Amino acid sequence: MKVLVVGGGGREHALCWKIRQSPLVDEVYCAPGNAGTAEVATNVDLSVSDTAGLIAFAKSEKIGLTVIGPEDPLCDGIVDAFRAEDMKAFGPSKAGANIEGSKAFARDFCKRNRIPSPSYWVYDNPAHAKAFLENRPDGAIVVKASGLAAGKGVIIAQDRDEAHTALRTCSNPKLFGDAGRQIVFEEFLQGTELSVMMLTDGHTIIPFEPARDHKPVLDGNKGPNTGGMGAVSPVASLGNRIRHQIENQVLIPAVHGMNREEIEYRGFLYAGLMLTTSGPRVLEFNCRLGDPETQPLLMRLKSDIVPLMLHTIDGTLDQVEAPEWDSRTAVCVVACSGGYPGEYETGLPIHGLETIEAAPDLQVFHAGTSIGSGELATSGGRVLAVCALGDGVEEARRKAYENMAKIEFRGKHCRSDIPMR
Repeated sequence: MKVLVVGGGGREHALCWKIRQSPLVDEVYCAPGNAGTAEVATNVDLSVSDTAGLIAFAKSEKIGLTVIGPEDPLCDGIVDAFRAEDMKAFGPSKAGANIEGSKAFARDFCKRNRIPSPSYWVYDNPAHAKAFLENRPDGAIVVKASGLAAGKGVIIAQDRDEAHTALRTCSNPKLFGDAGRQIVFEEFLQGTELSVMMLTDGHTIIPFEPARDHKPVLDGNKGPNTGGMGAVSPVASLGNRIRHQIENQVLIPAVHGMNREEIEYRGFLYAGLMLTTSGPRVLEFNCRLGDPETQPLLMRLKSDIVPLMLHTIDGTLDQVEAPEWDSRTAVCVVACSGGYPGEYETGLPIHGLETIEAAPDLQVFHAGTSIGSGELATSGGRVLAVCALGDGVEEARRKAYENMAKIEFRGKHCRSDIPMR
């Protein structure tokens, strides 16, 4: 079988790497890919938004499975378009992907289906949003651009002045385009964050191992949110009671809710959670695998991912055995460009990768990299991630940081506290 992976980030490099290991797969393509995917797949010069071009390529190469990595094409309906051509594409429908495409829809969905979530308020009119902030008690609040904002349209404001600044930022079309036309305010919750992803064909669910993402750009969870600065799996001190709560209060109700609302959902569903003293609360839903959580999860996944995807598409997940997981800890550390998530420079040469020997317990996953003039260079905000397996957090962390130190490019920045204790 030939497989096409759509996307060009760290998640897609990890997917290509994992899919290439399947005995069912003869060849892997990645569109558009990056310098890392080129090592395990054949890159195709097609944009993730070029649905017609991707379908034409899949037809010409007789692609047996197309895997959609990022949220933008999913929210634009790429899976619907592939299915209309009677071609296998992994991911939810456009209607299903709206769980991520609209934070306002996600909040309303949780309310309708009694999924535990923070209190929230949605405004289409900036003047009404300002009035809301003026008339509420001063204090912390979360401000979100409702649409897709590459993981950066969420701001935690500590007081009213910061909230007004966050409102102006999230509603600025120069920063987030149409994503900020609708603003969502949410109750600020305290606790520890957790990422839980599951496969579902709309009837059966297969929860993946939990992971913990670290979104703020600076140590100690300071600074603006990014797409993710590192991740760890498994998550220490996460007992069976919490796992069962998450499954029974979040994952199963989400699938039932989709069915009640006649929304077909087949693919990965990501729940970003806050574990509070009152139990888990849903901070966000995503319609795909998280990035960078995918990297440590796929390092730990011992089972073949391709049959899982095919059974998801066919609606036969009930015929699949539960995935097998490596019991060791995987730690992923992201190196980003100086200035990210704000303005940053690209085209900077990357050195030192040749000194790192890839192994089953150590991988470098590329995100914003390219080969220009025969030289590996930066091409994005999050540049690459070093992911290591170890017997416990400390060993995995040590291996990841020791090898990250070998990689150099001008302005390189990475957090030094992944994973936080």
